Amino acid sequence: MERRVYEVWKGRNKFILGGRLIFGPDARSLLVTLLLITVPVIIFCVFVARHLQHAFSPHNAGYSILVVAIVFTIYVLILLLLTSARDPGIIPRNSHPPEEEFRHDSSVSAEAGGRQTPSRQFPRTKEVMVNGIHVRVKYCDTCMLYRPPRCSHCSICSNCVERFDHHCPWVGQCIGQRNYRYFFMFVSSATVLCIYVFSMSALYIKVLMDDHHGTVWKAMQESPPSVILMAYCFISLWFVGGLTGFHLYLVGTNQTTYENFRYRADNRINVYNRGCPSNFLEVFCTKIKPSKNNFRAFVQEEVPRPTLPSSREAEAEDLDGDLRSKVEDDLEIGEDLLKISQRRNIEEIDEEIRSRGSNGPSHTTLEADSILGSDHRAPTIRSDTRHSSWGRRSGSWEIAADVLANSTVTESRSYIIPKEVRQ
Repeated sequence: MERRVYEVWKGRNKFILGGRLIFGPDARSLLVTLLLITVPVIIFCVFVARHLQHAFSPHNAGYSILVVAIVFTIYVLILLLLTSARDPGIIPRNSHPPEEEFRHDSSVSAEAGGRQTPSRQFPRTKEVMVNGIHVRVKYCDTCMLYRPPRCSHCSICSNCVERFDHHCPWVGQCIGQRNYRYFFMFVSSATVLCIYVFSMSALYIKVLMDDHHGTVWKAMQESPPSVILMAYCFISLWFVGGLTGFHLYLVGTNQTTYENFRYRADNRINVYNRGCPSNFLEVFCTKIKPSKNNFRAFVQEEVPRPTLPSSREAEAEDLDGDLRSKVEDDLEIGEDLLKISQRRNIEEIDEEIRSRGSNGPSHTTLEADSILGSDHRAPTIRSDTRHSSWGRRSGSWEIAADVLANSTVTESRSYIIPKEVRQ
C-alpha cells in the first residue's frame, strides 16, 4: 500500500485533513490563543456593543461598532490560521549526505602493517557569497544538508526552516520565510483589536456617565464587564503591542529574532540590510515562494546506493588479511622446521648406532623406523637405559647425547601443532 509524505514525515509536525494543514508539535497551545481572542470579543459584543447600538444620533449607527468587532475578529483568526497551519519554509531532508562534499584522505595505519586505508572526511561548514560578502553556513546532521543562509534547525519541530525567525508557542508553529508576513500581520492586528475593544469599553463608560449624570465610579459599577475588558486589553497591549514594535524594528533593519538574539553581542555586519524602505518591501510586497514539500504526494521508494566502506571496516579487512597471511607463513615455517628437525634426529640416531656397533639394543632401530614412517604425529625416542639430565664424565658436567636428541625432538613438536590443525 502506497503511503503519503505526511504519513512518513520524520519531523515532529502534526497534520490534519489528510496533510492539507501542518502544525507544530505544540499545536494544542493554539486552542489557548483562540480562547484568549474569542472569549473577550464575545463578552464585548454581548455586554458592551449591544448597548451602543442606539447611542448615537443616527439611530442605527451603533450597529457598526458590533459589526466592526466581529469582522475584525474573524480577520485576526484567519491570520492566526495562516500563520500556524501552513508550511513555514521547511527544507526537505536528504536521505543521504551530499557525496560531492566528501573528501577522501589516505592515512597510514600502523596496526594494519603500514597499509594505506581510505577515510572519508566531511567539512562541517562552507562559505557562500551573499551581497558580495562571504557567509559561513553549517551542515545539519539531522537533515543531512548544508543550511542555506539565514536557515536554522528548529529543535522543537526538528526541521530546517528558511529564514528562521523563532518558534512561537502561542501559534504552535515555527515562524519562517513563508509565514512571517502573516505572523506580523496577526500580531499587529491583535494589537489593533485590543485598542479597539479598550476604546469602545471606555466609550460605554462615558455614555453611562452622561445618561445618569453620575461619576466614573458609579458608571463602572453599573457595567463591570467594561472594566474587566479594559483591564484585560491594557495587559494584553504590553505583550502584543510590545511584540509589534519589536518586529517593526526587525523588519526595518532586515533581521530575524534568531539573528538579533544570537549575533547582538558579536557586532557583525548585517549583510541583508538594504535600507528601511527596501526591507519593508521585501517582507510585505514580494511573492511568497511555493512550498518545497508536497505532503500529500505518494512516497517513492529509493534505489539503495552502494556505500563505500568506512575507515574502520577497511582497517579490519586489512588486519584480517594480515592475520591470514601470518598464519599461512607460520604453517609453512613449521613444516620446514619439522623436516629439518626430523632429518637432524635421524642423522644423530644413525651415528649413535654406528658408534655402539651391533651390540646396541634393537629397539633403537625400531625407533628410527618409526620416525621415518611417521607422518601425522611427532617422533618420540624412548630408552631403557636411565640417564640423568646431566651426566658426570671425566670430572666435568656435559650433556648426554641422548638427552640432546630428546630435547631437539621436543622442540620440534611445537611447530607440528599448526600442521595438525591445518589437516
